[in-house]
Amino acid sequence: MKILVTGGAGFIGSAVVRHIIKNTSDQVVNLDKLTYAGNLESLADVSGSARYAFEQVDICNRTELDRVFSQHQPDAIMHLAAESHVDRSIDGPAAFMETNIIGTYTLLEAARQYWQALDTDKKANFRFHHVSTDEVYGDLPHPSETPNAEESLFTEDTAYAPSSPYSASKASADHLVRAWNRTYGLPVVITNCSNNYGPYHFPEKLIPLMILNALEGKPLPVYGNGDQIRDWLYVEDHARALYKVLTEGKVGETYNIGGHNELRNIDVVNTICDVLQELRPQTASYRDLITYVADRPGHDRRYAIDAGKIRRELGWLPQETFETGIRKAVQWYLDNLDWCRRIQGGSYQRERLGVNA
Repeated sequence: MKILVTGGAGFIGSAVVRHIIKNTSDQVVNLDKLTYAGNLESLADVSGSARYAFEQVDICNRTELDRVFSQHQPDAIMHLAAESHVDRSIDGPAAFMETNIIGTYTLLEAARQYWQALDTDKKANFRFHHVSTDEVYGDLPHPSETPNAEESLFTEDTAYAPSSPYSASKASADHLVRAWNRTYGLPVVITNCSNNYGPYHFPEKLIPLMILNALEGKPLPVYGNGDQIRDWLYVEDHARALYKVLTEGKVGETYNIGGHNELRNIDVVNTICDVLQELRPQTASYRDLITYVADRPGHDRRYAIDAGKIRRELGWLPQETFETGIRKAVQWYLDNLDWCRRIQGGSYQRERLGVNA
């Protein structure tokens, strides 16, 4: 099978590409615009494979998408190309509307035209897998405010209530994908995942930001009082799940993917500090660097995913607990500090974003 992966040089996309090339016999065409968060160094381990090809293309460029479909003749699409950082969406929502909504629409139309021209067998086996986020659901009751809040989880039937420009743009894309399935019959599957972490994560996100700031003795900014709760999913577990949904999922279905690791942000930061103290000990505690800052505008209080459907129907379970995964993540950053310096490239120095609301 030949799989077109959009956003394959990004954090989750590169994990998907590495997983496919290393663990299957399938071919991958990586289509990526190479924005600030896309980096081909993340694919150095697999870029020499005869089963891998790269196309630097913007998903908003219909002419180039048509060329890629015609030239590479994919059997399936995994759509991960997106602007993804909530804080950046607060500062500049336009790029999120363009890429996540217009880009998804443009890709859907290019895929539909290509799919409709396929022969009967290829048409029946074609898949468009849209990769989304749990943030489209808004937030859940918080234990500090609601008794038995832990029993409330996002399911595939949870109503959409996005809070940020980012999550609203992803919710819009989800609706477009479902509409193209219902109206035109395009064979789609959708996944909504919890917070990812692991190797090759651009350092604007919480976990890599905390690791790198701590190593440099910089403040560790925690929004509000740090009691926001997230479900954490190791990126390689997510990559396995995405491939399983693409190859075994039922057309028209949605699958939620979670790590079964609900933690408060402050507990995540404390854990990072403790792991760093063990692996890179220093006299002062890394925890002394924690600094509480003004909360993000419209900050969701709690996310938590019920991943029962993908377990029951496809047999997927995460292999990493947060304890094992965070240790792997911290060690990876310690071993790859040069990568971290290069990918920032002077354009982003871990400054606070999302304050221009």
